[in-house]
Amino acid sequence: MSKRILVVEDDLLNRMLLCTVLENSGFMVQSVTDGRHVLKKTKEFVPDLITMDINLPSISGLELIQRLQADPKLQQIPILAVTAYVGKGEEARIRRAGASDFLAKPISIRPFLAAIARLLPPETAQAESSLGPSALS
Repeated sequence: MSKRILVVEDDLLNRMLLCTVLENSGFMVQSVTDGRHVLKKTKEFVPDLITMDINLPSISGLELIQRLQADPKLQQIPILAVTAYVGKGEEARIRRAGASDFLAKPISIRPFLAAIARLLPPETAQAESSLGPSALS
């Protein structure tokens, strides 16, 4: 059974890139563009991992991470924070909020898939290696 990943990203091009890369790697993917719908969608979709944009228009990804961590039914889901804003101390602040890992935008496919593999159980690491080096360039 494919692992499920929820992509929280308001930017259309970034969302399409993340979803396409994940789907091509064998994951079941759903996306949310509006932070106000993240908790509901997480409870419905029950993802194995969430990629979270931090700079969302209606509610910050940082606040969403804290809300997910405060919910006993959702707090075990690993969260990969993905953000273009990488100010001094920002990564530490995001990790303190509860993010499992952090990537700065623009992302590269290989480090993105490596972070996904680190956050999911070992059997999902096969998705990255089965693509081969040319698919990740």
